[in-house]
Amino acid sequence: MNWTLEVVPVPVTDMDKAKEFYGGKCGFTIDLDDEVAPGMRIVQATPPGSRCSIAMLSGMPTMPGTKEMAPGTLHGLQLCVTDIEAARKELVGRGVDVSAVMHVGATGWEDGKGDTWNSFMTFEDPDGNGWVVQEAPSELSER
Repeated sequence: MNWTLEVVPVPVTDMDKAKEFYGGKCGFTIDLDDEVAPGMRIVQATPPGSRCSIAMLSGMPTMPGTKEMAPGTLHGLQLCVTDIEAARKELVGRGVDVSAVMHVGATGWEDGKGDTWNSFMTFEDPDGNGWVVQEAPSELSER
């Protein structure tokens, strides 16, 4: 039996602002924007080429056995791209505040690209949820 990661909840304060950020600025596909019950809204978005989506929820009760996350407390979500410099240029062109490309060197984090699997950049959504983008040597389907 496969266990696939398909949806990650991202806590946000303003659903419309988050939808514009992820859909308009980051280029994620907006798969769903629906009021599933009175006062309960879900916006689901998928990064280009990903099988895993993010879900932003409003008015939804917390599922038993889980804890509610405050907006801006989710950090370390990681995306992979095959050309980090092109990805950075695209995000900057869309108005996203993205860090410089960096890598882990002999003394810690250093500016510029590193070797295979060792090039990263970061950005945050309007609530401060943090993302890491890593350069991969090939598309997932080829690894």
